[in-house]
Amino acid sequence: MKLPQREFYTLHEVAARWGCALADIAGWSAAGQLDVITGIPPTVCGSTTVSGTVVICTMDIVPMFRRCGTGPTTAQLRRLRTEDATDWLFVTDPPEGVDVSIADLFVRSKQVMKFEDTHDLLRRVSGGTGSTSPYDWDGMTKAFLIRIHDHGIPASKAEMISDIQDWFVTNSNGDDIPSERSIRRHVDDLRKTLSELRQDENA
Repeated sequence: MKLPQREFYTLHEVAARWGCALADIAGWSAAGQLDVITGIPPTVCGSTTVSGTVVICTMDIVPMFRRCGTGPTTAQLRRLRTEDATDWLFVTDPPEGVDVSIADLFVRSKQVMKFEDTHDLLRRVSGGTGSTSPYDWDGMTKAFLIRIHDHGIPASKAEMISDIQDWFVTNSNGDDIPSERSIRRHVDDLRKTLSELRQDENA
């Protein structure tokens, strides 16, 4: 039985995977490209009690991400937000904030994969549980081969890209769709393979 894809990567794992510094990840998070999350016990934020998974603002604890490596490994969170919210909540109890360790900061696996897909990063983790793509490329390829068998090869590259995008929309919840750039790479591979097959047939 195959284990499901892992849900989180620690910041240290992400940094090793991408060959970057923690400061880079903190910057991308501050720019809205990634959510850095952690888990907290029940914490009072004004009239609301929050617990479990929360998003942090990396700029609030920026000393932890010093490039020189001299930063602290723990900090106090004074504000946070839930994953489904956009407004920040200020911690009122405990008054000093919530203790958090650098080892307990994470990025969701889906965000890691999408970031890699968007920026065309070569994944530094290969093989093993949790390192596979979140996109069903195998399923798409099988469906595309059936499409070619039934209706022939699409007339243009743009039509191939459109067909593949439509397949992912139909066969996902709408959130797990590869970027057009990633689809173009796969289309190029498919077209190259089809071209080689045609050459073999004509040889």
